[in-house]
Amino acid sequence: MRVTVERAALLRSLGHVHRVVERRNTIPILSNVLLRGSADGLQLKATDLDIEVTETIAADVATAGATTVPAHVIYDIVRKLPDGSQVSLETSEETGQMTIRSGRSRFALGALPEADFPDLAAGELPHSFSIASLDLKRLIDKTQFAISTEETRYYLNGIYLHTIEVDGALKLRAVATDGHRLARVEMEAPEGSRGMPGIIVPRKAVAEIQKLVDDGGDSVSIEISPAKIRLSFESGVMLISKLIDGTFPDYQRVIPTGNDKRLTVERDAFARAVDRVSTISSERGRAVKLAMTDGRLALSVNNPDSGSATEELDVDYEAAGLDIGFNARYLLDITGQLEGDTALFKLADPGSPTVIQDREGAPALYVLMPMRV
Repeated sequence: MRVTVERAALLRSLGHVHRVVERRNTIPILSNVLLRGSADGLQLKATDLDIEVTETIAADVATAGATTVPAHVIYDIVRKLPDGSQVSLETSEETGQMTIRSGRSRFALGALPEADFPDLAAGELPHSFSIASLDLKRLIDKTQFAISTEETRYYLNGIYLHTIEVDGALKLRAVATDGHRLARVEMEAPEGSRGMPGIIVPRKAVAEIQKLVDDGGDSVSIEISPAKIRLSFESGVMLISKLIDGTFPDYQRVIPTGNDKRLTVERDAFARAVDRVSTISSERGRAVKLAMTDGRLALSVNNPDSGSATEELDVDYEAAGLDIGFNARYLLDITGQLEGDTALFKLADPGSPTVIQDREGAPALYVLMPMRV
């Protein structure tokens, strides 16, 4: 193989694919990126056997061929080459190495044969639809913080993506929960998504999609089977991921519908107040107490080791007085996702989950379990 490619294009593409490669691997070939030169250009591919990312970039291919080299090493080499330089990649059958040349720099990397590189065959993906990149980004950004990291409940280690009929309209919904908080965001279902299976996209794939969608073009083509998902970006990047093989719990049951106490508060002022009073809370609990009376909200934290803090806010609240505690970090995570100037809290009692939204009927809804204070 003999290929010449622009450093900027190669670096951007390596940036997309090398992130999938784990730093420590028991299988040597999984530490490598596959480079294949053909009439179409230079194809780069990396996998960890659960996710596969592929991209083809423009290149001057003098001799077609393929090889695999350590992904993180070639990424670091190309990253350190001067801006605007041309990079030459050449393999030698005699030495089994790949030579990288750019200007006066020359590197020889140990290579493994292309034949050993695994292929994460997607198989048949019967359901396909296109979604605007901004919509996909929104579904992910507003739910991924609530993905569970608890490996025992593996079916919560991702975002549950499914379609559902709401008031006669079909919606595409993303849901994530870790048992303490739940995030649910919906949008009009894209054409072609009706009848798709409910799928759980794993945490690592979610993180990769989140990065790729930023410079992936205006829309993303999504293909789904019960076991795999393939996303094709307009930029030429393709990601295939296995899905979590499990049943997502019936999240509808934990979203309360009868919470009749309503608190409306200015979002930024509330978030800043929570942040200030939580400064002295212990890392163990991080509980902030919210005491609501007519038109008033008092936030307080008591920490036996370092003291106490209180702050008051003017709010819109007309129900009976209520004291309730929440994890400060969870409150800040949720208020950080809200888009409006206000936050609406629908409360019941100190022991019941609270619903948080921008406003009544907003497409994003959050549920937060209280803490004892």
